[in-house]
Amino acid sequence: MRRAGLLAVMALMLTAAGDPPPPGEEDIHVVATGETLAGIANREQVPRILIIEANRLKSPYTVRVGQRLKIPRTRHHTVAAGDTRFTISYLYAVPWQSIAVANGMAPGTALKPGQRLLIPTVIAPAADPAPDSPAPAAARFAWPVAGPIRRGFTARGKEDYHDGIDITAPEGTAVRASAGGKVLFAAREPRQFGNLVVVDHGDGWHTAYAFLSRVTVKEGDDVSPGERVGLVGHTGLARGSELHFELRRAQRPVNPAPHMRPR
Repeated sequence: MRRAGLLAVMALMLTAAGDPPPPGEEDIHVVATGETLAGIANREQVPRILIIEANRLKSPYTVRVGQRLKIPRTRHHTVAAGDTRFTISYLYAVPWQSIAVANGMAPGTALKPGQRLLIPTVIAPAADPAPDSPAPAAARFAWPVAGPIRRGFTARGKEDYHDGIDITAPEGTAVRASAGGKVLFAAREPRQFGNLVVVDHGDGWHTAYAFLSRVTVKEGDDVSPGERVGLVGHTGLARGSELHFELRRAQRPVNPAPHMRPR
């Protein structure tokens, strides 16, 4: 009886150890005998092209036994009125080109309200600089507005992540460009940011100014350091009169604080 019980426990342990995770839950897949890339993609419920991109596989995209493959998990976005390619890309910190590829669309395809988009998890190329690497001295940024910080930065991957810093200031206070650059976006974002301005500073650095009561620049404008881009407001998900300020490097949100000049 004791021997039978021990054998049953051992069998259970061996079965559990040999069972792969349920479909759709692996982040790393170790290729087993007889598996193909198409079969792995189907089992993990991830488009084949995303696995190819995440692992930088080369044509003809064969896999070998024992190879460890990153499985990029995905999210979905339902297009709402007012959504644009830029705002969707910005919301998820994923290049629009990657979203278009994941959905089998041409990059310029028009969006339709109600359309459901797959949002891929992007694996940054090895050549990308670390998102928290310091900006060159000449590219240090100035605080866009003075005031107490209501909420600080928390990196993505955490449950309560926060892509920027919320600074309280009286409504109507001028919000100024942290550095010179070109305006990429200057309009209302319908989901979170309210009135939003995004400035491209070159070399992959962007700053964003959200919750504005009014935007005072337009897309395509060249702005100088300290030039007014908008006014502090209470739009989007603002919890009062405040500015939501972000710094992004190579599409990814980074903590602005280490890159800012002292107040």
